[in-house]
Formats: sequence, structure tokens, C-alpha cells
Amino acid sequence: MALEAEEVEKIAHLARLGIDHDDIPEYARNLSDILAFVEHLNGVDTRGVEPLAHPLDAVQRLRPDEVTETDEREHFLHNATLTEAGLYLVPKVIE
Repeated sequence: MALEAEEVEKIAHLARLGIDHDDIPEYARNLSDILAFVEHLNGVDTRGVEPLAHPLDAVQRLRPDEVTETDEREHFLHNATLTEAGLYLVPKVIE
């Protein structure tokens, strides 16, 4: 499937891309090659092939879900200029 210059311009417009008119033939050739490759992939018989999320059966090593830091909330609130009920008070920025 070969794309024409008008189709490339329409695609560029829909994608909100600015392209030089001198580059349109190259874009048309590249996009046509991509579409031909996708068409080739569509012709592959995939019956009996199980879908997978990743080609490797790798298992992710996870660390234990446990607390590793102490609660220093009061220490940090003590450094703030204004606090109330455990919250930081900041100037109003929206009127």
C-alpha cells in the first residue's frame, strides 16, 4: 500500500505535525514501508500461539513489605513556620 502525498499531509495534519513539503516523498515511502510490514504481520498464522506479556518467564524479586523508616512527622512539623492539627499551613494562593 503506497501512500500519496495528500495522504501524508492529512496524516501530518491529524497528528498536528509540521513537515516540510520537500520531505513528503520520504515520509510517504517510510510510512508505506511500515504499513507493508504490518500487513505482512497480519498474514502470519498465530493459531495455537498463546498470548504473553513478556517473552521471558522472569520472576521479579521483591523485597519484603515492611516498614524500614521511623515516623518523624512531629520532627518535620517542628521545623515548619505554621502548623495546625498535624498539617502545614501555607499562604492562600488562589483568590
